[in-house]
Amino acid sequence: MPLSRPALTLPPGPKGVQDARRWVVRTFEDIRRDDLLDCAELGVSELVSNAILHGADPIQVRVRGTVGHPRVEVRDASVEQPVLPAPLAMGDDDELLLTFGRGLSIVARSARAWGAEIEADGKVIWFEPAEDFTEDDGVDGVISVLAPPDDAHAAEDAIDVVILGVPLKLYVGFQTHFRELRREVRLLALAHAADYPLADDLSVLFTALETELHAGIGLAEFVEAPTEGSTAADLTVRMPRSAAPTLERFLTLLDLADEFCRQERLLSLARTEEQRAFQTWFLGEYVRQAQGSTPTAWPGLPEHLHAVGQ
Repeated sequence: MPLSRPALTLPPGPKGVQDARRWVVRTFEDIRRDDLLDCAELGVSELVSNAILHGADPIQVRVRGTVGHPRVEVRDASVEQPVLPAPLAMGDDDELLLTFGRGLSIVARSARAWGAEIEADGKVIWFEPAEDFTEDDGVDGVISVLAPPDDAHAAEDAIDVVILGVPLKLYVGFQTHFRELRREVRLLALAHAADYPLADDLSVLFTALETELHAGIGLAEFVEAPTEGSTAADLTVRMPRSAAPTLERFLTLLDLADEFCRQERLLSLARTEEQRAFQTWFLGEYVRQAQGSTPTAWPGLPEHLHAVGQ
């Protein structure tokens, strides 16, 4: 199904531009948005050319958003930011919103909305194709610079949470799902808050949870790392005891996000039953142990979910 196809990793040089252009055209044909083909093809050609000339490998292209508002994204490993004029506005603690004002003019003229996200391991430049190319200056783009989390609170009332038998494939998938869902709801809220009010609500919750999740929950780092080649590991993670209520809210947030994915027809999929079962157990261990319970090992996929969780 086209809505779940993975990102396309591009070869270097002009072939990367050609591959990206053909792949994006096929994707928009698959989701029956032929009205956006010309601008999608033109915009992705510009973004991939810029990434090849000024970015760093690997370079990837993908289509996200919803069928009603599809978005083309080009990612590369460079964290170098475009030259920007004076700030337009200050957003939440984790982002700085700025007008680009110069460069990438073809993208601006091909888009209903566009911008970039700069993270620790690279950047994503995105645009939502318009139906027609405009001859004026086009729309202003927005850049989000994600600041590193403030971990000053992490040592406060800290406990060691022992998580037994963590399946590493599901664990890595959880990290990817968290990052992508966080980005997805933030960008939808930024570009289409009126069309997707739930995305705006979810984005506010992610912002409130993010510092505690990254600094206190150990989604990115282990105190005891798994051995090379292992498929499961016993993990020990330090977290503030005060993070337990936040995690209970996060479990509810993930269920709300799944429903949002289904109702709004996101091009990224809701969790499978297997992913949901793992994340409920994994985050539940933090909550239970913060309340004084002993560790409970991963039980595997519940029997009644085996047929649908593959």
